[in-house]
Order: sequence, then C-alpha cells, then structure tokens
Amino acid sequence: MLRISQYLREVARAEQDGHYPSPPGRRRAQAPGPVLIWNLTRRCNLTCKHCYALSADHDYPGELSFAEVCTVMDDLKLAGVPVLILSGGEPLLRPDLFEIASRAQAMGFYTALSTNGTLIDAAMAERIAQQNFDYVGISIDGLRETHDRFRRLAGAFDASLAALRLLRENGVRTGLRYTFTDLNQQDFPALLELMHAERVDKFYFSHLNYAGRGNIHRGRDAHFKATRAALELLFETAWRDAQEDVRTGTPQPRDYVTGNNDADAAYLLAWVGARWPQWAGDLRRRLVAWGGNASGVGVANIDNLGEVHPDTMWWHYRLGNVRQRPFSAIWQDRSDPLMDGLKARPRPVKGRCAECLHLALCGGNTRVRAQQTRGDLWAEDPGCYLEDLEIGLSAEASARLNPEGRDGQAQPFRAQRRSIPIAEKQEP
Repeated sequence: MLRISQYLREVARAEQDGHYPSPPGRRRAQAPGPVLIWNLTRRCNLTCKHCYALSADHDYPGELSFAEVCTVMDDLKLAGVPVLILSGGEPLLRPDLFEIASRAQAMGFYTALSTNGTLIDAAMAERIAQQNFDYVGISIDGLRETHDRFRRLAGAFDASLAALRLLRENGVRTGLRYTFTDLNQQDFPALLELMHAERVDKFYFSHLNYAGRGNIHRGRDAHFKATRAALELLFETAWRDAQEDVRTGTPQPRDYVTGNNDADAAYLLAWVGARWPQWAGDLRRRLVAWGGNASGVGVANIDNLGEVHPDTMWWHYRLGNVRQRPFSAIWQDRSDPLMDGLKARPRPVKGRCAECLHLALCGGNTRVRAQQTRGDLWAEDPGCYLEDLEIGLSAEASARLNPEGRDGQAQPFRAQRRSIPIAEKQEP
C-alpha cells in the first residue's frame, strides 16, 4: 500500500519549513511481522463481479473454529504481526466476529474490519462502535447505478452509504475502498467528492488485480492512459488536503492510499519531481525505504480454511495450513520458490522489470499478474503503465524487450506542471 498522503504531507512541510522533515525509515523487510488480512469466512451476502474469493451466500465447510482462531492468534503475536484486518466474504456474517475482535484487541493487535457495509443498520453501527475497531473499510465501486451493477444487488449503494453515515455518527474511523476498472472509471471523480462530502477518513484506490472474479474480468482492466489520469487526479486531491493539513495542524488528517500496482510510487515521484524537484531526492529515499510490493514480506493472508497465502490475490497458491503448521514457521520458510523470490532483494524479475530504473521503489510490482498472464512468476508485470523512457530504458533495450511494442501507453511524464480538473459532481 502506497501512503500518498503521508509522503505529500512531508513535501508540504518541506515547502513550509524549507527542509525535508524526516529521514528515511527502515526497510519493510526489517519489520517484525506482516500485516495480516484474515478471511474469517467465505460466506457473503453479495456476489460481486471482481471478488477475489468467489464468495456466495451459503456456508462453506471446514472454516476455522473460534478455538482454532485463538490458537493461530497466539502464534501471530509471537510472529510479530502488528495488524489484523478481519475480512471475508462478509465478516459480519460470522457469528463470533466480535469475540474474535475482542480477543485481538486484548492482545494488542491493531484491529480493522473490511466489510461491504450492506448489513450495517443503526444497531450494528452502534455495536461496531462499542467494539472500538481501529478502522472500518467499506467497498464502494462507483455511484448508485455502477455500484449496484458491480455488487449485483439493487440498493447496495444506498445501504453502504447509510452504513458510512451511521458509523461516522458513532465516531468510527472509516474508509472507502475502490477498485478502478474501465467499467467504473467514470465515477472516480465523483467518489472523491463524495468522500469529502461525507467526511470519510480514508480513500483506498485499488488497481484491478488478476484474482478470483477479477481474473475473469481482467480483459476489462482500465487502459494505462485512464489509470494515469486517475492517479494525477488522486495526487492533486491529496496534495490540496496535505497543504491544508500542514497549514492547520489537523490532528486526524484525511488519507489517500493506493494498492495493487506499485508503479504508483514511481509515478508519484515523477509527479512531485516535476513540481518540486528540490524534494525529489528526499522522497525517492523515502520510497526506497518503503520498498514497494509487500506480498510475502509486509503483508500476508490466511483464508477461511486456514491456508496461508503471500497476499489475498494468491488464493490459488498455498504456502501451508495453520492447522498443520504454525503461521510463523510457514511465513519464514524460504524453501518455497515463490516465497524465496518475494523475500529476495532485489527480486529475480525479468524483462522490463529487471532493467527498470525504479525497481528499488516498486519491488518488481505485482507478481500475480505476471503469473496469471505469462505463467511465469518473475516475468515483467503486464499491469505496469509506465513508458520505457520513464523507467530508464534505452532505445536499444526498448526494442529488445518490446519487439512488438506495448499497447495502451500514454505520453511520458511532463516536465511542466499540469492538472486534471475534477469532473462535475454526479448525483448518486
């Protein structure tokens, strides 16, 4: 996850104070343990088009019991896992969800909830607030028509928006989770405005990844030009908020983050460098310290059956099961070729990724897209939207690596400042 607001607030402080505010942090690989996304159940009341879990509204046999969850949680603590994101399916359909959350919080985990929001009425919002989750993320795919079509349920948008409002009224920190595709890109500007209007704390912009139903629909992934335009709009919006945060000293500033395409780090660096070149070196050092793609290193996944995966997009690749072997042992085992490569620095990537100027920033990007499209874990990421010139390839290298050219590419980064206006607000 690229924390855009964090970096832009540092640039805004540098602009205000005349010096960059902090040195690079330690590399993610040195962190004690990964953030864990835990799919406590696969059951869901929706059948969304882009679901990586291929969930449906029925019970799935063999899911971890409460006692097994507690055993795993003890091991996660020993493994240094700092964050538990309780997910599904729809986690609110698991009867012991709040017991699990209570135990996680008592053990000191940062505990978040990822939900579609449609089951959150006034009573449930109050229950969630009483549980004191650190964060609740609700998935929104677009405005009413778009969202309901993606979620395959009329009224889903209204229910999720009502949930956001109820949670806000109960003092819960909330976020919008949005996956950008060519089927919903037209709603993105309006969703940013909706975030402001509803006083949502966080916006998570996810690129389409090739997993589950997202793999089925990968032929509809947004074109590179549209992706770049959306990111520039996101950066401009985050920059305006960052300036205001620094100017006013906002105690709980609004955050914008992206995920599932670590080329965003290089794009952010170029966006900042074109405007404030004096801070580009400091930002680059920060991004190198961040390290890019976190699969198998800074983020992990346990599914509803106890299978461990490098992240949620790798459900087709099993590293081991917590019923047979502790998570801590599975996670540190580099005998698996995927885990060995993911933990390597630099990763053994090929093609454009191997010769990219920004490999230290993005870590080779999302390996699952290469595996799904090329059958090769370490092939270049077909989701990288950067031009050969932008990643430092010579004309000779470009011709050698791309003999047939690359479709859908946009123009290289501009040296001058430019902005993309927010579209007129569309009424939901």
